Amino acid sequence: MTAPDDGGTLGLEESLDLTVPPSGPGCAGCESSGGWWVHLRRCARCGHVGCCDTSPSQHATAHYQETGHRLMRSYEPGEDWYWDYVSEQSFEGPDLAPPVAHPDDQPVPGPAGRVPENWQELIH
Repeated sequence: MTAPDDGGTLGLEESLDLTVPPSGPGCAGCESSGGWWVHLRRCARCGHVGCCDTSPSQHATAHYQETGHRLMRSYEPGEDWYWDYVSEQSFEGPDLAPPVAHPDDQPVPGPAGRVPENWQELIH
């Protein structure tokens, strides 16, 4: 890992658990509320899947604010970057437990059937 360690609740090494699987194929918060997302992020500590800051509910950032889990990894197919909320930098890091992305047949934005037609007017 190449991200700087700027302090925070947990250090970089303590912020990773390479064995924990993702919480599911979509944003846990959006699934429970009936919402929708643009892109997905996965907590590198506990596997929680949340939606990105472009999404209406911004559940990945809310997860960081609630837990102090500072590292999120993209949960999009073909992407392998991490985001560190403490240093506010992206970086490359180790692979997490599979699956490393949401299912390929899941649309972006998603999930299918819940994205409003005017979704582009509703994003951040």
